[in-house]
Amino acid sequence: MGIIDYHSPLNILVSVKGHPYERDAFAAVFESFEGIRHTFVEQPATQTFLNPDAAAPWDVLVFYDMPGIDFSTQPPQLVAPSEAVKTGFMELLEAGKGLVFLHHAIAGWPLWPEYGEVIGGRFFYRPSDCRSTPVLDSGYRHDVAHTVSVQDANHPIVNHLPESFPLTDELYLYEVFENDVTPLISSDYHFDCEHFYSAHHAVTGKMFCNDDWPHPEGSSLIGWTKQHDKSRIVYLQPGDGPDTYASPHYRRLLENAIRWAAA
Repeated sequence: MGIIDYHSPLNILVSVKGHPYERDAFAAVFESFEGIRHTFVEQPATQTFLNPDAAAPWDVLVFYDMPGIDFSTQPPQLVAPSEAVKTGFMELLEAGKGLVFLHHAIAGWPLWPEYGEVIGGRFFYRPSDCRSTPVLDSGYRHDVAHTVSVQDANHPIVNHLPESFPLTDELYLYEVFENDVTPLISSDYHFDCEHFYSAHHAVTGKMFCNDDWPHPEGSSLIGWTKQHDKSRIVYLQPGDGPDTYASPHYRRLLENAIRWAAA
């Protein structure tokens, strides 16, 4: 698994947009990391940097974005990535660029299945096909007070973290490719349709509704790692708002993830 070098300076690109967020509070997380320089780039401008040559100045790319979904219409329209974006992104993986995906980034590029394979899971805003199987739209629940438990105490990403710690954050009932990821952290919340709301209802005018939405029980995993081609990949579901941003445990988790992905 390797060790984390806390002394090596890093440059990271942080791709943002999609999910509403408090920019100053989110930026403060990265400003707290000693020796890590960050550059914020908004989608769709990020797509310019998704190839090995353009991404060369950065050691790690962090995704806090949701490309491929146009929220200016209701329901949102889905947009496919260009062939240039797809080719450049896969070349990044071949080159071994470290990638960290946060929170709503798991909903990105819904019309590009390979993107979900890279991340290790999917969040859908409408009923969809996932790995050739029909699935319902995913679920969300805001401001959940829950306990996070470390699943692999020997992994460098959980260095200097307790075995469990509290967070208050938005959680997802989504698709997790559990056989293809290495579990990192889980939640003690109830991942079933009674405790979540339908994402499709939300984007069609019915917020906080789970009527006629029999979503099966989902995974309690809220963080994992995986390897895709030569790249180290991390997904962390936490990251909705200021309560989480301010958590020293979340900040440690994210800094460790970035440094591990860069190794």
